Amino acid sequence: MGSTESTKGSAEAREKAPGQLTGAVVIVALVSAVSGMLYGYDTGIISGALLQITKDFGIEEAWKQVIAASILLGAVIGALTCSYLSDRRGRKGTLVMLAVVFAVGSIWCALAPNPVLLSVGRLVLGFAVGGATQTAPMYVAELAPPKYRGRLVLCFQIAIGVGIVIATIVGASESIPWRWSIGAAAVPAALMLVLLLRLPESPRWLVKRDQGDEARAVLERVRPSDYDVDGELDEMAELAHEEKTANTRGWSGLRAAWVRPALILGCGVAIFTQLSGIEMIIYYSPTILTDNGFSESVALEVSVALGVSYLVAQLVGLAIIDKVGRRRLTLIMIPGAAVSLFVLGWLFVSGHSGRESTPFIIACLVVFMLFNAGGLQLMGWLTGSETYPLAVRPAGTAVQSAALWGTNLLITLTLLTLISGIGVGPSMWLYGLFNVAAWIFVYYRMPDLTGRSLEEIESKLGAGKFTPADFARS
Repeated sequence: MGSTESTKGSAEAREKAPGQLTGAVVIVALVSAVSGMLYGYDTGIISGALLQITKDFGIEEAWKQVIAASILLGAVIGALTCSYLSDRRGRKGTLVMLAVVFAVGSIWCALAPNPVLLSVGRLVLGFAVGGATQTAPMYVAELAPPKYRGRLVLCFQIAIGVGIVIATIVGASESIPWRWSIGAAAVPAALMLVLLLRLPESPRWLVKRDQGDEARAVLERVRPSDYDVDGELDEMAELAHEEKTANTRGWSGLRAAWVRPALILGCGVAIFTQLSGIEMIIYYSPTILTDNGFSESVALEVSVALGVSYLVAQLVGLAIIDKVGRRRLTLIMIPGAAVSLFVLGWLFVSGHSGRESTPFIIACLVVFMLFNAGGLQLMGWLTGSETYPLAVRPAGTAVQSAALWGTNLLITLTLLTLISGIGVGPSMWLYGLFNVAAWIFVYYRMPDLTGRSLEEIESKLGAGKFTPADFARS
């Protein structure tokens, strides 16, 4: 007990220490940002590219959905596979492999002669996207000093928004052929690979593999000269020992009854981030608008506005989330997203979807993006890092990522077919109802974890006290 208290005390001291970022840690954050940008770019570029691809290949809705969704199937596979690989090969080794896959997938898609090979190429890209969401934030968290960990991990999420904005701007230019726009992602992938080759392995992974001397060398390289390396090594060793000796650990640990509330919360939030309609808007807004009489240039300009709205909302949300609270912010923002979809659906159902209603349609799309990206979307990756017990965290976050990407895949494969069957307006209403369901889920199942330590969260989970009321502050 005394050693545990001294470890916690030294951790708190390091948290408050002034310290400074070393060049190696800055490069680690840059690698994470590049991988996040590739995620946003590779998933977002298809929005504008589909208009050109449809003309080049002469495809219908079914193929459009397959091309857009293939990257998501790859992401499910990548998230699950890289959870295993990052434990076996190391965080850096896995990211090096993913950088190569990013580059190969981008070039493959750019050279694809038909929709079949294009879909396979995007499947390969998806493996890298899913693997990056699983591995990059963990790599940064395990190398960053405790004082800067949160801000550096957030580089990944912000970079996703940057990638989406770049993708929408490239698509809106209309002067860049789709093969060039998709293939251009190979350049940042190559940069990511070059940066990774200069970086060390995660010291926490090295400790888990009983390579303490190598872990010490890494910490001495990535920490300031006056930093308490011994204290951090002791903390890593203690956590590694707890993981190895825990009764509930790994994939089998997810079946434990006391872990189930965390799994339901994590996967439920992940599923609702997709059912809320965000991917429908990002992937298909140009296609939906052009199919309803809008010019391609207007549709692509709307995509840029949506991408910028996404990024701005994420930045604002991240700035206020710790002040407002995770649960409260989500409950405030979801109704705005739902109302915007209901109004948008009414515009199409009532026949007010012509040019005279263009400002109202665009306003609804932008308002939806602001409320959705600044609220529920922030929770998709955050809950996984906070909710699961330490010994099952890699498996839990892998399942949560797979749930998120799997739902995304289902939506992307069916959306255009759904719209063809029931129309744009009723489809918007359906997704508005999903937002209502998301609000109910958050209200009854999501405790406010703001300001709670990971140890406190795990303790309450183990005691069966994981409801919103159990975390309510007096």
